[in-house]
Amino acid sequence: MAEQTASGYIQHHLQNLTFGHLPDGTWGFAHSAAEAKEMGFWAFHLDTLGWSVALGLIFVLIFRMAAKKATSGQPGALQNFVEVLIEFVDGSVKDSFHGRSAVIAPLALTIFVWVFLMNAVDLVPVDWIPQLAIMISGDHHIPFRAVSTTDPNATIGMALSVFALIIFYSIKVKGIGGFIGELTLHPFGSKNVLVQALLIPVNFLLEFVTLIAKPVSLALRLFGNMYAGELVFILIAVMFGSGLLWLSGLGVVLQWAWAVFHILIITLQAFIFMMLTIVYLSMAHEDNH
Repeated sequence: MAEQTASGYIQHHLQNLTFGHLPDGTWGFAHSAAEAKEMGFWAFHLDTLGWSVALGLIFVLIFRMAAKKATSGQPGALQNFVEVLIEFVDGSVKDSFHGRSAVIAPLALTIFVWVFLMNAVDLVPVDWIPQLAIMISGDHHIPFRAVSTTDPNATIGMALSVFALIIFYSIKVKGIGGFIGELTLHPFGSKNVLVQALLIPVNFLLEFVTLIAKPVSLALRLFGNMYAGELVFILIAVMFGSGLLWLSGLGVVLQWAWAVFHILIITLQAFIFMMLTIVYLSMAHEDNH
């Protein structure tokens, strides 16, 4: 029974608040993974959407506040923090981006801060936000996940947005002919027209896989690391409910140790997502003729 209860606890904490079309023809919330699956494609993870939008607004409001209060005299703590962050991102862009674009630096800053904020929610104890959702809704079976980056829908959505920019700038800088040529005439080439024509399918296969690997690597790297971190917190929480004093005490130690280590993870994953975006867009701006 304890094992089943622990299993149910884990499954509940790993399920999103899903809204969609129920089997009876009405629209509503799924109360189990099976119900969420039956909703099909047109199902919305309201917790992921809500938290990602809310944290994005918090980012915008904080930076807007810093910009309105900016002064050339004695800067405040908020202005110092924002300036350091902007200089850090700007330095990363200058070191890795070799083209000219007014979009890349603001995009990199947005990605880093937004992803970091979404990751940082994972430091909130795993039961607090779901319990708050239960208190507000009055439904003791309703699931709620607060860490948007543990939902592959969110990470894939961000990765596809970056991928769209990669395609856009590749065509803008190289032209449609240059972009197609990049996919079909490299890495193998020949001065013989017939041989080159025979190499086109091989080149396209290799380059297409390389192109598709960019959004896949962006999405799955962030999702995998954050999902694993969340799962560790949930497993530690299970230790508290074991009823064994020594196991609960061990859980306290592990929770603090993992939280400290997780601060590095959430920052590093935001930095990696930002840097890969900069590098991929830099490659899109390179015209190798």
